[in-house]
Amino acid sequence: MSTELRIRRLTDGDGAAWRKLWHAYLRFYRQQLPEDVTARTLEQLLAPDGEIRGFVAEFEDRLVGFANYLFHGSSWFKSPVCYLEDLYVDTQVRGRGAGRALIRAVFEEADARGAGTVYWMTQEFNADARALYDTLAHRTSFIRYER
Repeated sequence: MSTELRIRRLTDGDGAAWRKLWHAYLRFYRQQLPEDVTARTLEQLLAPDGEIRGFVAEFEDRLVGFANYLFHGSSWFKSPVCYLEDLYVDTQVRGRGAGRALIRAVFEEADARGAGTVYWMTQEFNADARALYDTLAHRTSFIRYER
């Protein structure tokens, strides 16, 4: 049994464990999605040419977290930018470095692809995550609007 934290790409055999974490993530953010959206997200994450990419954190031979990200064009940079859309770590293993390691893996991928920036959002109430994020990036003054 491995007691070391490992960050790796999501693979075909990870579907059930990823879904369990995904549903915990949705509960945390008080969201519900139709099953076909979850299935499409997982399909995109597993597709070699999918628009959404994913890393998972593995500890003691089980998945304990994930980071889903994507690249898109920008009018502010010549190169694409990277949006870290979803980040979640199982509550039982928080504080052991999985969140930081997942974000750093996304940073490395973004750097390898020449991304102009990496950005993400969280909710105001997510104080624990924000404490981590404050050590890795700077908070902007932008306010998000949505229709």
